[in-house]
Amino acid sequence: MRIGIIGTGSMGSILIESFIESTAVTPSQLIITNRTIEKAQAFQERYPAIHVAESSKDVAREADILFICVKPLQFHPLLKELNTVLTKEKLLISITSPISIEQLESVVDCKTARIIPSITNRAFAGTSLVTLGSTCTSDDLETLQSLFRHISTPVQIEENITRVASDIASCGPAFFSFLVQAFVDAAVRQTEISKEEATQLASEMFVGFGKLLEKEIFTLPTLQERVSVPGGVTGEGLKVLREEIGDMFDHLFQQTHAKYREDLEKVNDQFQ
Repeated sequence: MRIGIIGTGSMGSILIESFIESTAVTPSQLIITNRTIEKAQAFQERYPAIHVAESSKDVAREADILFICVKPLQFHPLLKELNTVLTKEKLLISITSPISIEQLESVVDCKTARIIPSITNRAFAGTSLVTLGSTCTSDDLETLQSLFRHISTPVQIEENITRVASDIASCGPAFFSFLVQAFVDAAVRQTEISKEEATQLASEMFVGFGKLLEKEIFTLPTLQERVSVPGGVTGEGLKVLREEIGDMFDHLFQQTHAKYREDLEKVNDQFQ
């Protein structure tokens, strides 16, 4: 099985590195390209067995499974260009949320799917969000799940929750990284702890927090209950959070969905 990746930017790079380092695939199974070809060739310096193609069409021609890792507005012209070599048995995968399965199927004749990865996949953790096209088979699903189990927990989702699921699973690490950084910065401002000490403590806390949830030792509510002793310090801190967070996360989802709708309109203009 040959896997093609068009686009070696942030997420394309994560897929390449994660697939290889998790042994999901061997470098020789990968054929990659990028608009700036030097970026793809840099991977060949690290993994000499990777094949770097001169064009997207060459990747699509040789690959059995093809990942499209480009910006949403680059999809339509790229799909039109590739369709002549996308035979019915090939499986094309989009990793971007504004492109629907229906839109993919309206342009190409091969099988299609959407898989939205997360930066956490780089640590072989987190989820990958899977939506299958109408012509995918159970064998296709098993192939994709087998591939992505090496680097994530694949979760099938319906089209209607694509954005919010992506906000949580894919954007979430950036959102909570921002909050933890703010937590660290406030500790440094308010006390005599150094930034290095606070960063180490917060990072180790976050790793341990994740392991508690992973091992199902606590749920989110029971963890708060266990740490918060009546009349204690934690309770006072939680009181501040309840008062000051307010509708912050509601506003976050409103904003991401507003941007999503804006992207959808631009993409729809192309596909129509």
